[in-house]
Amino acid sequence: MGSGFPTLLRKELMRFWKVGFQTIAAPVLTALMYLLIFAHVLEGRVTVYDSVPYTAFLIPGLMMMSMLQNAFANPSSSLIQSRITGNLVFILLPPLSHREIFSAYLLASIARGICVGLCVWLVSLFFVSLPISKPLWVLVFAILSCGIMGTLGLIAGLWSEKFDQLAAFQNFLIMPATFLSGVFYSIHSLPPFWQTVSHWNPLLYTIDGFRYGFFAASDISPWFSLTVVASVFVALCLISLRLLASGYKLRN
Repeated sequence: MGSGFPTLLRKELMRFWKVGFQTIAAPVLTALMYLLIFAHVLEGRVTVYDSVPYTAFLIPGLMMMSMLQNAFANPSSSLIQSRITGNLVFILLPPLSHREIFSAYLLASIARGICVGLCVWLVSLFFVSLPISKPLWVLVFAILSCGIMGTLGLIAGLWSEKFDQLAAFQNFLIMPATFLSGVFYSIHSLPPFWQTVSHWNPLLYTIDGFRYGFFAASDISPWFSLTVVASVFVALCLISLRLLASGYKLRN
């Protein structure tokens, strides 16, 4: 008997690809608005990494913010819509293991996040030259960071029973964590207290490590950032697999 994994993965990929104007173009436009506003206001007034222009510094942060938010949105919105419309049963009835379900949702969320991030980077090239100094670091942090938000989106989708619960998860956890993770500023520009607080935000390490891939400079050791990001990713994967294996809010 063949596996249903490829079918579920294709469903999740086509789900965001067929409405690309909403799932890809809209986040790119939002990132472009942030770029135009912040670059216009702060270019020449903020110095980072000694020689990096603020506009160039801003773009990797906007890329990662867009990637994180969209990687989270893909599995969370899919699960909540399937639950409300009643077609979640078509995922539960086929002989799909919890690992196959997890892998399909995770890979689709990573694909959507990276697609959005790539589009933001391509559009930003019209405004500033942004060569990639260390492509492997960029790729590794992009995959792991989207994986973190994909698994978190899966957990949120399993937990939420209504759209307002999912919205609360996004508005009170995801949005503050992404905006306070160094997207628009270097952590060293913060007062000591807020620097300490920021170090407890795992998304800080995703953005800082991602920037290292572009500029070969960062506020935090890239190896330490990689350790934190990989550890959080593994922990969230184990939690997600455990929830799926137990049928949490799926089989009742």
